[in-house]
Amino acid sequence: MLLATLNSGTLIIALPELERSLHTTLLQLVWVILVYMIASTVLLLSAGRLSDLFGRKHAYVLGFVAFSLASLGAGFAGSGTQLILWRVAQGVGGAFLFANAGALVTDAFPKKELGLAMGTNVMIAAVGLVIGTVLGGELVAISWPWVFWFNVPLGLIGSAWAYLVLHEMTGQSDERGLDLGGTALFVTGLTGLVFALSKGGLSGWSDTQVVAGFVVALLLLPVFVLVEWRGRSPMLDLAMFKDRMFAAAATTAFMNGFARFALTFLFVFYFQGPQGQSPIMAGLELAPLAIGMLVASPLAGAVADRHGSRWLSAGGMLVTALGIVGMTTLHAHTPYWWSALWLALVGIGSGAFNSPNTSAMMGSVPAHRRGIASGARMMLTNTGAVISIAFVMAAITAAVPTDVLFKIFSGLASGLSSAQLDPFISNMHTALWVLAAVSFVGSVVCLLRPAHVQHVERDDVLEAAA
Repeated sequence: MLLATLNSGTLIIALPELERSLHTTLLQLVWVILVYMIASTVLLLSAGRLSDLFGRKHAYVLGFVAFSLASLGAGFAGSGTQLILWRVAQGVGGAFLFANAGALVTDAFPKKELGLAMGTNVMIAAVGLVIGTVLGGELVAISWPWVFWFNVPLGLIGSAWAYLVLHEMTGQSDERGLDLGGTALFVTGLTGLVFALSKGGLSGWSDTQVVAGFVVALLLLPVFVLVEWRGRSPMLDLAMFKDRMFAAAATTAFMNGFARFALTFLFVFYFQGPQGQSPIMAGLELAPLAIGMLVASPLAGAVADRHGSRWLSAGGMLVTALGIVGMTTLHAHTPYWWSALWLALVGIGSGAFNSPNTSAMMGSVPAHRRGIASGARMMLTNTGAVISIAFVMAAITAAVPTDVLFKIFSGLASGLSSAQLDPFISNMHTALWVLAAVSFVGSVVCLLRPAHVQHVERDDVLEAAA
């Protein structure tokens, strides 16, 4: 978790430097982030199924090694296209890490301590985000390849540590086969949707490629659902959604990913663009978001173990929505403390939501299904995050002159007037209102789930009787 969040934080801070050094287009710059998320998202469930079949330990170690080697290659990229290809390889390794992280934690702790354990895991993620944004600024000051190369020693240490410390806790699943057809449908449909969204704001919604992307998504994503429903070994086991707890927690995981993830992406450009900050300062100014998560996550997990996840999760998404609404008051020259306040509020809301929701979702499935359930959770969260970034990209680039956009995305907006920045700020507010609305609806969906404590107690009774 630390490696994943460090990588995310350092890379987002480095985006303006990448644009300047590799002479990327704005679309390539965004796809440096998106292609990794799409690759890891699409392969999550296949990685989860392979882990259930052959063992989580070996799959986890394989993920560390693959991620480390791809990070080494990414630092030698000579163009935006080469970097995007290396990010695909990173995504493959990331899929095996993400698919097993929640399952390994669930294996290691009894249900009565699972909320605290998940909260601690989310707390580590917050630590990584705090360190990552600041570290990203320092690494960029040395040279942009170090944004990737610093992953290599951490990944190799993680590989050795996982190999020596972890051991298999459950037997192998009897279910065999991989859903290659479903995987192909999902990757093509999701890529079409995300490409159309991210390119539409730059090229116009009537652009042939944009229209083609939407058509591909409209045709293939419903077919994917149909294939998964009827398949013998589906990539996404829709039968898990018959459980009301799992279905509600999965839906809100997607909505939280959509509402929160793009905020870091958006504020990197807000701080380095309209507010004219350096990468190091932008990293420091993003810290309240992660600090809020750092404080709230373990507390929320411990409280959820005693009192259930429903109200905590709903309250967390409501607090997140209020924080995002507050962000709509920000302008190019708004004092920083307002940004810090709203970022901290969103961080507290996210921390209050994530660990109870994850604990409820993972606790609702039997042990031999935790690999695929963990993969489903991360797939839904990452799908929400990918669509979120693409949507925000479309929103903030619409009707903004290209020269202004390049200066904002390159961190060179200090010479722009307030009138030139106004369209970007207005678009930013529009995007934020949509994210806030999604988070508010998510808080309502949280209330539709059964009480988590009662669910866990019932499972414990059944296990004791068995």
